[in-house]
Amino acid sequence: MNKALIVILATVALDAIGAGLIFPILPSLLAEIVGNGDIGFLYGVMLATYALMQFVFSPILGAMSDRFGRRPVLLLSLAGTLVDYLFMTFTPYGWVLVVGRAMAGVTSANMAVASAYITDITPEDKRAERFGTLGAVMSVGFIIGPVIGGVVGAWWLRAPFLAAAVFNGLNLLVALVVLPESRKAQPGKFELKELNPLRPLLWLWNFRALMPYVIVSVVFGLVAAIPGTIWVLYGTDRFGWDSVHLGMSLAAFGVTAALAQAFLVGPLSRRFGDLGTLMIGVAFDTLGYVLMGFADQGWMGYAVTPLFALGGVAMPALNSLLTKRVSDDQQGQLQGVMASLMSLAGIVGPVLTTVVFFSTKDIWIGTIWIVGAALYLLATPLFGTVKTPKPVAA
Repeated sequence: MNKALIVILATVALDAIGAGLIFPILPSLLAEIVGNGDIGFLYGVMLATYALMQFVFSPILGAMSDRFGRRPVLLLSLAGTLVDYLFMTFTPYGWVLVVGRAMAGVTSANMAVASAYITDITPEDKRAERFGTLGAVMSVGFIIGPVIGGVVGAWWLRAPFLAAAVFNGLNLLVALVVLPESRKAQPGKFELKELNPLRPLLWLWNFRALMPYVIVSVVFGLVAAIPGTIWVLYGTDRFGWDSVHLGMSLAAFGVTAALAQAFLVGPLSRRFGDLGTLMIGVAFDTLGYVLMGFADQGWMGYAVTPLFALGGVAMPALNSLLTKRVSDDQQGQLQGVMASLMSLAGIVGPVLTTVVFFSTKDIWIGTIWIVGAALYLLATPLFGTVKTPKPVAA
């Protein structure tokens, strides 16, 4: 594994760890700042601001990385994340936290640039494997983050943010010294219209050959929101799990998903191709959702977890297919638009999930899982149009 790839994976891991760090201690931090005030409003504003900035700036950073190179955009985003964590560490004001979350949302859009960087340095036949590694690193980061946040936060409420700032500062320093450029800046005059966040979305809309991929990706994002939103609620109501079982099940979910993406995506892609790997992942995930809907004992929830993990091989394969559908000059723009759409699915998905879950739980609590499986089945006909043609410029 070369140095550039290690730095990129470290960047993504620290982003995931940083995102998970704040969740165990954020309510207590807000209570400390606003006192007896309504922390619910401030909490909601912070989460919404983060998601909105991610949605808006992912296409912009992706397109800018196509124009100016991946390295300067990544370095700028790392510096912005460092500033955000320092804000969160020392500010006594709620509005500064909101500004910091906005900055974090902007800089977290660097996932699009990291994906484009990996595309630049990876041969086509190995991209699914690399995207699988990227997904595994993110999974590990999301597991480690809350653990560090909970442990360190018990010592000092703001310590998790300071720890994240230190780690991010080290990552920035390493990237500054070690990370080479994977794509040279493109000549030509820079125009302000290139910062229009709607421009890449309009590009995607006019690029009809990508529509099957886009629809499948959005379906994946909506379906993935189901376990992420209701796992704790479902485990408590359906299986009677306590906090220990909930924590163990979440850890099992994260670990198996990371292992599957790290070690299975590559072999499956080489054996069955990206499209075959995509379909295998969807088949396992669909089966897992159906079985989860009918599961009525706690051990069944654990037994279904490996099926969800195997379902996780689908997204890296789909990402690989996407990269082969556009030219090298459009990889950043593509990753930015897709990251933006995934963040939108990450906003809409939990809302739809909770609406379906709470409106049907008294009729049949497993309904939401069958809805997820049905969404996969509805998207299945699109697989017939998902092929691996030569890149097309839009």
